[in-house]
Amino acid sequence: QLQASGGGLVQPGGSLRLSCAASGFTLDYYGIGWFRQAPGKEREGVSCISSSDGRTHYADSVNGRFTISKDNAKNTVYLQMNSLKPEDTAVYYCAADPLFPCPEPTSDYWGQGTLVTVSS
Repeated sequence: QLQASGGGLVQPGGSLRLSCAASGFTLDYYGIGWFRQAPGKEREGVSCISSSDGRTHYADSVNGRFTISKDNAKNTVYLQMNSLKPEDTAVYYCAADPLFPCPEPTSDYWGQGTLVTVSS
């Protein structure tokens, strides 16, 4: 099970940190990442930590502003979001996959989603 939290309302230029706590399995052996879905748009990948080499990957739209990290002791993955823009407004989902280096939209393990609203 994945439990996401940390969403909320923030002004443009502000920051938020999302958390995704895993239970029932160890994130060490899974590709883990974040997706988001804005109203009327398809779900898109935001960032992931590869299970094959530990490297991080980011969508072009968030590169340089968002940082993904993992705390193995807490079995939790984070997404630090800085310099937020209105276009970052979306429901953010964490996901995990035991087979692929990074989660895919078809992956089986998803958190429930947390809403991020960037607005003045």
